[in-house]
Amino acid sequence: MTHLPIRARHLFALAALIALPYAGLAQSAPKTPAATPPQQKVQLMFVQTADQLKADDKTLRLVNVGQQTLYFSDRPVRVAGHLTMPAYLDEWKASEGPDNFSNDPPNATLSVYQPGQPENTLTVVEISHPVIEGKDMVYRYKLIEGKMPKAGGATAVFIDWIGVGGGVGPGFHGVGVGARGVGWR
Repeated sequence: MTHLPIRARHLFALAALIALPYAGLAQSAPKTPAATPPQQKVQLMFVQTADQLKADDKTLRLVNVGQQTLYFSDRPVRVAGHLTMPAYLDEWKASEGPDNFSNDPPNATLSVYQPGQPENTLTVVEISHPVIEGKDMVYRYKLIEGKMPKAGGATAVFIDWIGVGGGVGPGFHGVGVGARGVGWR
């Protein structure tokens, strides 16, 4: 995903977000070990939404962030669902394995609505050190591409994948091998 131009990454992420409610419609039965071999790796991407964005040169604040973080994967194993904020924050802990977000901070694309602008502002950053402050999520960030708005309206954050080895992958909250997980209904 990081090899695509920003607009293509943004459109891919939006399409995936729109498809989330339909992800399980074709499923009539939960996956079984035979249907999802253990050697297949699941790499999950995450989406967070907020009512507003406030940022300075080092931190970004997702004001009134949604309390569920959406996740989805791409082929060959398609998984979709949501995590509570505490479960999402667990992905930043060293106990989640060598691929945890704290050891390998993810890139993220912010899509920020700014009144008077014809299109959302897109900014690519590396995020780290998440902190919950009341109803807000605060990240430290390093700018990779674009310009960070100081403030904005409705915001979506599309967070790059983490794979097997971190806490996310086969068996995470029942996702993947042999269990009906949060992404399968």
